[in-house]
Amino acid sequence: MIIFINNKSGEPIYEQICRQIKAQIIGGELAEDAPLPSIRSLAKELRISVITTKRAYEELEKEGFIYTAPGRGTFVAGRNSELIKEELLRRIEEHLDAALKIGASCGCGAAELAQMLKALEGDDKE
Repeated sequence: MIIFINNKSGEPIYEQICRQIKAQIIGGELAEDAPLPSIRSLAKELRISVITTKRAYEELEKEGFIYTAPGRGTFVAGRNSELIKEELLRRIEEHLDAALKIGASCGCGAAELAQMLKALEGDDKE
């Protein structure tokens, strides 16, 4: 498992960890029931606080991406297709929101963006 921390980013470190672990789970890089590093070892490896790592693991567990087996460690949870779909839809919404902001900055409205999207979809079918 590879995680990069960007200290210059405005994104909190625990969110960076969550986002990257989720991406690796969704992308299939981390298989179901694969063991994750312990909270302490990940904190040491990333040179961050144990509290930060613990918060990231708690968020991931709350969202159903990982689970903890007492005395055994932390593992990747089974691939819940609804959970993965929801996460992918959330990522699409982020990209669409960014597209709307970029479009607004050059005077391009949602209708024009929708036309662009339809054109791109048409390009894929050819």
